[in-house]
Amino acid sequence: MIKINGLKKIYGATTVLNIPGLTIPKSQCFGLVGNNGAGKTTLFRIMLDLVRATEGEVMVDEENVSKGEQWKTKVGAYLDENMLLSFLSPEEYFTALRKIYHLSEQDLNLHLEKFTDFFNGEILGRKKYIRDLSKGNIKKVGIAAAMLGNPEAILLDEPFENLDPSSQIRLKKLILKEKDANQVTFLISSHDLNHVIEICDRIVLLEKGEMIKDLQEKNAMAEELNAYFNVS
Repeated sequence: MIKINGLKKIYGATTVLNIPGLTIPKSQCFGLVGNNGAGKTTLFRIMLDLVRATEGEVMVDEENVSKGEQWKTKVGAYLDENMLLSFLSPEEYFTALRKIYHLSEQDLNLHLEKFTDFFNGEILGRKKYIRDLSKGNIKKVGIAAAMLGNPEAILLDEPFENLDPSSQIRLKKLILKEKDANQVTFLISSHDLNHVIEICDRIVLLEKGEMIKDLQEKNAMAEELNAYFNVS
C-alpha cells in the first residue's frame, strides 16, 4: 500500500529524517511513536506531499506522491486544525467535502451515523463554527472528515490528544471497526503509548529521525516501549 524508499529531510546541516526503507501493507494499523523532535509529524507531512523530501520517495500504490495526484483519492488525513475550514460550521464543512468527493446526501448521512457516539451530541446541530468548538471537538470533526470518501489509508497525528476518556475509547473502537470492515490502513502518530499498543499491529519508534525499533510482536510492544521511555 505505502512504500518509503531512501527518504531524507535535511534542513541546513541537520538531517531531521532518515528512513532507508519502510513498507506498510493494506489493512495494517501502524503506530508511530517517539519523543518530541523525533520526526513523526515531518514524516506524515512528507507522506502527504505537504513537505518535500530532500531525497527519496513515498509511494502509494506504486505512485510517487510528489509527482502524481491519483493517490489523493485513496488517502485521508487529519494532522491539525489548520487542515479544516474553521470558519464553517461542521455541517457546512461536511457538505463541502461531500461535494468535493461527489457523494450523495445519503452517503454523507450514513458516514456521519458511524460517529454518533463519538460526537456525543456536541458537534452537529450546535450552531457553532468549527473554530468555536473545544479542541477535542475540533479534533472529532477532523477525524470524521479524514474518514470521509472511503479512503484506503488514513493518517492521524495525535488523534487521542484533547479527547476525554470516553471519546478515546470510542475512537479506538471506530478505528478497529473501520480497519476490519473495510480493510483500511491506519497510520497513527501518538504520545499515548497505551492506546497505540492496544490498537496497532505494528509500531515504529523514531529517534532523531531514525527508525530504531520496528515492533511487530504484540506481546513485546509494551515491554520494549516502556523500557525505552523509562516507564516504571
